[in-house]
Amino acid sequence: MRRFRFGFSGRQDEIDRWMQVCRSAEQAGYDSVQVPDHLGAASPFALLAAAAAATSRIRLGTLVLNNEFWNPALLAREAATVDRVSGGRLELGLGAGHMKSEFEAAGIPWRSHAERTRRLERSIGELDRLFAEDGQEPLPHQVPRPPLLIGAHGDRGLELAARHADIVGFSGLSQIEGARMGTFRVADRAETRRRVDFVRAQAGQRADALEFNLLVQAVVVTDDAEKSAAELARDHSGNGLDTARKVLDAPYVLIGTPAEIAAQLIADRAEFGFSYITTHGPYRGALGEVIPVVRDRAAESGARDGAPAAAT
Repeated sequence: MRRFRFGFSGRQDEIDRWMQVCRSAEQAGYDSVQVPDHLGAASPFALLAAAAAATSRIRLGTLVLNNEFWNPALLAREAATVDRVSGGRLELGLGAGHMKSEFEAAGIPWRSHAERTRRLERSIGELDRLFAEDGQEPLPHQVPRPPLLIGAHGDRGLELAARHADIVGFSGLSQIEGARMGTFRVADRAETRRRVDFVRAQAGQRADALEFNLLVQAVVVTDDAEKSAAELARDHSGNGLDTARKVLDAPYVLIGTPAEIAAQLIADRAEFGFSYITTHGPYRGALGEVIPVVRDRAAESGARDGAPAAAT
């Protein structure tokens, strides 16, 4: 069973103290800092280069780059540079892009999801060529390339991830049909099970080599999980989690005491394979309270089962 890893996605309002944020997260036990790729937010590779300078261990990820924003040659240059200056700590996360308003603001054609996915696959092939020994300069520190994360939820994106990714990113979010762009529905447990099973089936023999990343949408540390879940259900009733029970059952929301949340994460790792847990910046402190509990519980469980305690 894969060891747990924990990451956080940076907040735009932390840019002026970004290096201190990254140092503090590393000290708190986080394994990675991951940055998004949106217009109106800071440059992802600039943030990762600053994080590399501020830290010594934490890995540096994009979660995820909008492939349509990038020419593969320029992307390969940026990625390889960050990987080299960080001593091989980059995790390159890619996606097909989903915010139509950003395409319009940037003057980039808004293509169908099927075409964006095909273009993403072509970019992956081109990156592999550029990262090869006779490809570009600079070459990345990691050989043959930095680990590739592909974030997706639909069949096309997940099938692509199953074939090409080292890490499959599950956000659990899908655009609500007919709603304003960027209005999402959160997958329930049954849908998540179907998505995970689909990836494993598509991956075939490489399924066991895949790492599954879970993007947690909210972390609430509380002694009254039912009350907090009811409040979330009331405040976000349009996203599919319209009852406290649905909120508590969703893998993408963590509510409870640190011990209760740790138990949920360990159970979900066993059920779904989610071992790489990422949350958004506002919940970094809350998840930070859970990390040592998860690792202690997982180490105890591994020792009881005869596995090395380090396999957490």
